Amino acid sequence: MRELTVDLFSTVDGWLRGRDSPAYFGYDGPDLQAWIDEQSARPQVMLMGSNTYRALAEYSGGDDQSSKRMAELPKLVFSKSLRAPLSWQNTSVVAEDVEVAVPALKDAPGDPLRVIGSLSLVRSLFRLGLVDRLRLLVFPQVLGESGEERMLAGLPDLDLRLATTEVLDRRLVLLDYTVERTPTPVG
Repeated sequence: MRELTVDLFSTVDGWLRGRDSPAYFGYDGPDLQAWIDEQSARPQVMLMGSNTYRALAEYSGGDDQSSKRMAELPKLVFSKSLRAPLSWQNTSVVAEDVEVAVPALKDAPGDPLRVIGSLSLVRSLFRLGLVDRLRLLVFPQVLGESGEERMLAGLPDLDLRLATTEVLDRRLVLLDYTVERTPTPVG
């Protein structure tokens, strides 16, 4: 079965973005960029919602290594509004419901599945019990009143098991969790 990993960038107080926050909450650095490049270099199939697709595709034409690699990766966009063909190469639209399409993807042979951003999709995947791994990169910032999009709000209770931690650029903390599966009661 293919592993499904969700990667989220968050402030200490759980916001995924801020009203006036720059990219990476203004905390870009060499370790962060190396981690992003390392993750992108791995074989994977990217899953995303239409909003994340639109945001990422807008910046997809760059000459830098990250843009080129993202263009190479297979991408599946869950959307009822987008129609093929999409402008970003190696991207397919999945009109089928997440609860049908993703279990079939996980059961099919192939590269691991990865979601970045796409909060609505992430929430659906967690509700359906389809996420195997959550990697949370915590930025040393509290957005308080200017925060937008609360991370994982509205989800069912989940048990996570910490697999690893790593500090990037002496200020960002990467928490790598596996999602605990609640055993089905017997009898």
